[in-house]
Amino acid sequence: MEVRRLERARWRSALGVMVLTAMVLSGCAMLQQIAALRQVDFGIDRVADGRLAGVSLDRVRSYQDLTAIDVARIGTALARGTVPLEFTLHLSALNPADNSVAARLIAMDWTLLLEDRETIAGRLEREIVLEPGIVSDIPLAIALDLSDFFQRNARDLAELALSVAGAGGAPKQVALRAQPTIQTSLGPIRYPQPITIVSGQVGSMPGARVP
Repeated sequence: MEVRRLERARWRSALGVMVLTAMVLSGCAMLQQIAALRQVDFGIDRVADGRLAGVSLDRVRSYQDLTAIDVARIGTALARGTVPLEFTLHLSALNPADNSVAARLIAMDWTLLLEDRETIAGRLEREIVLEPGIVSDIPLAIALDLSDFFQRNARDLAELALSVAGAGGAPKQVALRAQPTIQTSLGPIRYPQPITIVSGQVGSMPGARVP
């Protein structure tokens, strides 16, 4: 009986060490994954597929490039109290080559700020594996009503849209506040506080790196 008790005690002790070791290793892996995401360099790569009140901005470089029909369409939308702007904001994410692990981004809540004004919020729900040394593309589909946030005439709103869509005009301040969720060995972990992962200017100037 005494021998069996000793064997059971040793087995439980060994099992406890194994569990503790697994927890420590899992914790280390989790910390590595969190650190990897912290070190990722996010930036604005480009803006694509811009549309203002149904008018494609891909071929437009200034307000003067808009046709009379385009201007009429934007003016009619403004008269109705809605000026929808749609575009795809492509973020670049560079995980440093000296990182030992990939960062696994599985979701991201975000808020878009234009000219220091908070506009719309959204959520990206897809897994993006950010491998070390590789630039990854993170597309965000953006749709907002400019008239909800800017009380301007049709021309001013058109020029603002052109700048934001990267189609010309003076650069506009753009920021993206976000709360990423990453997959770790202990399950998904969401950042407790928002972080500014993109802050820069779009328009006639390229996107800036995160400060």
